[in-house]
Amino acid sequence: MNTSFPLLFVSHGAPMFAIEPGLAGKHLAEVGSELPRPDAIVILSPHWMTHGEIGVTGSIAPSTIHDFGGFPDALYQIRYPAPGAPALAEKIVDMLHASGWKSSLNASRGLDHGAWVPLLYLAPDADIPVVQVSMPASLDAREACKLGQALKPLRDMNVLIVASGSLTHNLYEFRGAMPHGAQYVKDFAA
Repeated sequence: MNTSFPLLFVSHGAPMFAIEPGLAGKHLAEVGSELPRPDAIVILSPHWMTHGEIGVTGSIAPSTIHDFGGFPDALYQIRYPAPGAPALAEKIVDMLHASGWKSSLNASRGLDHGAWVPLLYLAPDADIPVVQVSMPASLDAREACKLGQALKPLRDMNVLIVASGSLTHNLYEFRGAMPHGAQYVKDFAA
């Protein structure tokens, strides 16, 4: 019998998803209500990309980062006041080191919208400790699998791992050298 905690891959949508949840928000809320209660949540978001090493939030009370601009004022008033889990964060850094990843605690980093927006629906009471793990900027599919394997033991410790993002949402490529879309998007849509 498998006793590992589930692993979720969710879209965090645009920041407006926080105040206009629609069917996706309803679905995330249903998923959250059907899950057993975890002891903690570890979330990865493409809005915290790091170079050289993986960052792990180590704050006892991570702030809510409004890492976007040009949206209604109501969006900037939203807070997701979940506690942090510094001891778990230290354990994650140790696990990453043991798996060959350079990593460190970041006690000042809060939760970006790629983390707190889906958590508004998955864990609306904000009473489950949350640790955010950054994503290496150079991450490819093979490295993503290796990172997942390094974090996998957390699932046996009653920790919910959430990977937030979208298959084709890559603002770095959209704003950069590929204004007409990355080739993988075209291949996927074909």
